[in-house]
Amino acid sequence: MLNPETLPQRQNPDGGWSYHPGQPAGQPGGGSWTEPTCYALLALVAIGLGGSDAARRGAQFLASTQGADGGCVPRRSVGESTWVTALVLLLPSALVAGLDRNRAAAWLLRSTGRESGWVQRWRLRLLGVHVEESFEFDGWPWYPGAGAWVTPTALSVLAMEKLEREKVDASIQRRIADGRAFLLARRCRDGGWNHGSTKALGYDSDSYPETTGTALLALHSSAPAEVSRGIAAAERHLAHCESQEAASWLILALLAHGRQPPAVQIPMHGGTIELALAALADSARRGSNLFLNSA
Repeated sequence: MLNPETLPQRQNPDGGWSYHPGQPAGQPGGGSWTEPTCYALLALVAIGLGGSDAARRGAQFLASTQGADGGCVPRRSVGESTWVTALVLLLPSALVAGLDRNRAAAWLLRSTGRESGWVQRWRLRLLGVHVEESFEFDGWPWYPGAGAWVTPTALSVLAMEKLEREKVDASIQRRIADGRAFLLARRCRDGGWNHGSTKALGYDSDSYPETTGTALLALHSSAPAEVSRGIAAAERHLAHCESQEAASWLILALLAHGRQPPAVQIPMHGGTIELALAALADSARRGSNLFLNSA
């Protein structure tokens, strides 16, 4: 397995990380991006390097991604804030002290999926379109103005929980409750989760490993009866998983629900997120799940 302690060596001169180390900014996944930088920083904290120079420089890069609206952009060349704001808010507060967390939190609190608005639901009903139960709940989209999906909703729920631990706020509590309800309503027929549309092609679709892991992790405090089929789906996925990234999400989720997943040996391809998530899953096996208890 690749060593997560090599993450500082993969850092770009501007302090950020790319999806695929060694690729220049003009190549797909090259250059510094907010998403892999967030995961790399969480991994550095997990392996005891949260106070390193690499972590400090990474935090400075993330502070530079905050836009005028308070949210964070996926990379400096993009002018619109997106779901990555949730990832930034999941980092330990002391690490990203240069970020205006209050403005970032306000942006995330305002962000909802397009179908969540009453105008959109009313329009769909006028057109004779069946409105799924999950449309009644506010999830989070990948980009402003788009529909809500499972992964950004799950990560935003986790970020909101961190904010609630810092400051009790009724509006935050409502969004957490709505986000959880959105996830529960988007379960697939096998009990797990896919990208978020269970009947996109007119038939019941099956779940995916990654999204089952992220959704189940966000539902860590749910009643056992609500997530028992999701846990079973996660265990089935892990038994046949061929992706280290997906396996890490499944391990993080199962541990959050008190299960002890078996060790898996899956080849790693060296992507930043893949390496970082493997370190975070290993940390969770040792009792520290940074998605649930980062300071």
